[in-house]
Amino acid sequence: MNDTPLPEHFTQQAEMLANRVKKRFKHLYKRFARQQIDVFRLYDWDIPEIRAVVDWYGGHLVVGEYMRRQSTPAWLPLMGRAVADAMEVPAERLHLKQRWAGRQDGKRYERIDYTDKKIVLRERDLRFLVNPYDYVDTGLFADHRDTRQMVREMAAGKDVLNLYCYTASFSCYAAKGGARSTVSVDRSKSTIAWAGENFKLNGIDPESNRLVHAHTFDFLAKARRKGRQFDLAVVDPPSYSTTKVRNAAFDILVDHPRLLSMVVELLRPQATLFFSTNHQDFIPRMETLPVTRVEEITEQTIPEDYRNKRKTIHRCWRITV
Repeated sequence: MNDTPLPEHFTQQAEMLANRVKKRFKHLYKRFARQQIDVFRLYDWDIPEIRAVVDWYGGHLVVGEYMRRQSTPAWLPLMGRAVADAMEVPAERLHLKQRWAGRQDGKRYERIDYTDKKIVLRERDLRFLVNPYDYVDTGLFADHRDTRQMVREMAAGKDVLNLYCYTASFSCYAAKGGARSTVSVDRSKSTIAWAGENFKLNGIDPESNRLVHAHTFDFLAKARRKGRQFDLAVVDPPSYSTTKVRNAAFDILVDHPRLLSMVVELLRPQATLFFSTNHQDFIPRMETLPVTRVEEITEQTIPEDYRNKRKTIHRCWRITV
């Protein structure tokens, strides 16, 4: 047992963080409860010396630290305990996450536990399975809840393509918005299975809402050969990814023009493509796309709880073919 006393400023930081989170929760909770929104952000590095992020998951707290070389192992548990105590959340519902920036040799997406426990949480009239235990990412990116609503409002009667679909929350919204069909593509077998669980939970017909386990570029090439066409597409890729089996790498800064060109080839005239990235230094190169309009809509897609002076959680464009 390590009985080394913690630096006094750690204790002060824990108190400051707990107070800030409690105040923010009081400000947001009732309004979000009325909208049936169970997942929202309470803190994101708002105080420069407190490099933490705190999310509420319907009675669970996920507390993360933005890691750096000089991070101290005792710091994150102390912050987590202080926030959980202030919010009266029991220890078993507190989840601590180390968040690594950049490529980090895959460390960012490593599995951190093997509970395979999922909880059902609401986002408006939909429900999603979330796992706050096993990975840094929990299965639902709440910063895109308003983008999902935009897709839902445009989806009626359309054939929708969702690439890098993760657990297919965009497809659930599109299906609920009356899409004629959805196709959701992801290279991870486990997240495709998870997407299937989300479909079941929301009563979504698997016949007209297909889940495809494939690499995006492989799927796009095959879909083009088959003459597939869509009216609405969502493309929200990771900043970086590598495929050890194929020795292939994806870097959004380098590869987004080719990716978007291949998607546009599958879109009907007047179709809409939503493209998003959370890369903090992203430089768009979309001038050569054969489309009629490229409009950045970032401001419209970031919910109140994700607005932050320090950084923009994501950027988003609406592209009209």
